[in-house]
Amino acid sequence: MLPIYSASRDRVALAALKQKLSLKPMLLEGLDENGESKFQTVKKILRDVQLRGDAAVVEWTAKLDGIQLDANHLAVAAEEIKTARTQMSDKFLEAMAVAILNMLVYQRATMAPPPPKISPRGGDLNAYLTMRYTPLQRVGVYVPGGAAAYPSSVIHAVVPAQVAGVKEIVICSPTRGGKVAPAVLAVAERLEVKEIYPIGGAQAIAAMALGTASIKPVDKIVGPGNSYVQLAKKELFGIVDIDAFAGPSEVIVLADDSADAGVIAAELLAQAEHAPGSCLLITPNLQLAKRVAQEVESLLGTMSRGALTRKALEFASAIIVTADMAEAIALTNGFAPEHLQISCADADAVAEQTVNAGAIFIGPWTPVAAGDYLAGPSHVLPTSGTGRFFSGLSADSFRKRSSIVKLDAGSLNKVAQNIIDFANVEGFDGHAHSVAVRNSH
Repeated sequence: MLPIYSASRDRVALAALKQKLSLKPMLLEGLDENGESKFQTVKKILRDVQLRGDAAVVEWTAKLDGIQLDANHLAVAAEEIKTARTQMSDKFLEAMAVAILNMLVYQRATMAPPPPKISPRGGDLNAYLTMRYTPLQRVGVYVPGGAAAYPSSVIHAVVPAQVAGVKEIVICSPTRGGKVAPAVLAVAERLEVKEIYPIGGAQAIAAMALGTASIKPVDKIVGPGNSYVQLAKKELFGIVDIDAFAGPSEVIVLADDSADAGVIAAELLAQAEHAPGSCLLITPNLQLAKRVAQEVESLLGTMSRGALTRKALEFASAIIVTADMAEAIALTNGFAPEHLQISCADADAVAEQTVNAGAIFIGPWTPVAAGDYLAGPSHVLPTSGTGRFFSGLSADSFRKRSSIVKLDAGSLNKVAQNIIDFANVEGFDGHAHSVAVRNSH
């Protein structure tokens, strides 16, 4: 059964729980099944792909996944992509269309417009400052596929990139039985993504970041993945951009006595079944806490992934009882969850006070699953407390900003001495001369 902690009395247990949910265990305690450092394994794979390209990708895929690829034909065949849709039910195709439409509408509406031309110093200079947004040219999307298929991840990464104007998108997804999941291919075909590779793990990240004979390097890599994938992304950040360094999926449900215990239990288990995944209920109501714990135990036996879900609950999930809602909100902000579901009588007011969360779902009729699949915002979100400083993926994540500055002769003349004085203080006489020489003509 889910443990129930008191926010005031069980501070040591809560500190240990927060440590488990952070990224530190992945970094400091990450050992593979052979007792070796995952970081060292990842570095070995990255270095090998850098040196030997496709051959290394093929060998590591055979070693780690038991799949034999052809180094001369790494990409998924166009015909396989084209026919994948025929393997999907009409109900799935309809759900896919709804999700894509909602994503397009939302992402287009949230694109930041370029600022107007700004006249510095209150307009007394004949000059302007502005900013230009430019889409990235080529983006890599990692779609998990070893334990389960995630066609939703294709939509939630590809559509924002396309809205931003990215021209080239490549997908890497590990296979089951040697084939990329038909549902993943069907969504990719609907979104006109033609470059797909049946590879996963650190070798996929290395191939997209560093490039091989078959795969041109990308500018940015996004998408969820296991610890090897995340460590590879972290190691290659700077060579490419990444969305975030992410840990297991997580949810906090913030609830008061108006909440339905059965609904709350279902919400918690929906997140825990990611396995690894974690879920927390934070509430000032002890009776609700006890009812939810009982409901969770009852529902576990009905789930197809019940055994895996129970493991997730045992790792880093709990119910926390606070003195009042103010303490519950403060605790939630401290955890900075990936998903925050608010089931309170005054849910809108509570949402206004929560400042650290990847995505916020307001009210009892807004399940996190709506955001996971088709609400419109991307489900690629910051985890492990990084909601304190990271944002979720959006169309703007695939654009870069360039500052634009334009002065005329008179404008430069008015500020030239200020620039020269700054340069002289810093000891850069070349900077000073680059201004003075213009003013002398």
